Amino acid sequence: MSVIYHHGYGYSKRLCEDISTWFLNTYFPRYKIDVEIWHRGLKREHVYGFCDIANNNRRPRQFLIELDTYMDKELYTKTLLHEFVHLKQWVNGTLKLRRGKLCYCDQDVDQYDYDDQPHEIEARTEESILYQKYNDFKNPIKFNNFSLPRRLL
Repeated sequence: MSVIYHHGYGYSKRLCEDISTWFLNTYFPRYKIDVEIWHRGLKREHVYGFCDIANNNRRPRQFLIELDTYMDKELYTKTLLHEFVHLKQWVNGTLKLRRGKLCYCDQDVDQYDYDDQPHEIEARTEESILYQKYNDFKNPIKFNNFSLPRRLL
């Protein structure tokens, strides 16, 4: 069972819990993962979010996600899902720290510009897919007593 803590200001607590619970129950139902989500002003850093490991072991299960406050609902949802993709990369072992360097699939990512780093490319691609899946989960189309996700129609 995963544990989610969220703090800060300028965000929807319900939306944060809904997205976090959906993601962790969908992708890591048998893992014990602790996620602390901080909402604060990140404009000076020119980013919408960060995901980092909170414990420094080879198989991280404690994470810190920081998100900018006052994003609209769609941007907030996509950003949080983007950071959860990074969490997934850490848990699956595709994203690691080796000798103080960030590596994705055993390749040092520092040799790339930020936008070209392979873990960021994957996260940008996956955030849109996850956004659609999350919306399908939250808003299924109903036929009498039967409902289908929108993507199956």
